[in-house]
Amino acid sequence: MVELAGVNLILFIVLIVWSAIWKGVGLWKAGRNNHLVWFLFMFIFNTAGILPIVYIVFFSNKEELKEKKVVKGKREDLTKN
Repeated sequence: MVELAGVNLILFIVLIVWSAIWKGVGLWKAGRNNHLVWFLFMFIFNTAGILPIVYIVFFSNKEELKEKKVVKGKREDLTKN
């Protein structure tokens, strides 16, 4: 019984670390992209990293790609002048 409690404690600690890492990255990306609703949902709900992973994979990259296109467009305009 004591061995089982030790294993459960280790798994619980791993889950906390896993969730904290993904939550931190997800909150950072949502804040940087001005996605207030995503930021609030990730901040309030603990989903063991699932919600931040969904946001990072499916929603955060779209904003980054738009920013790169705008920056690229500005650079091309500056070189033409």
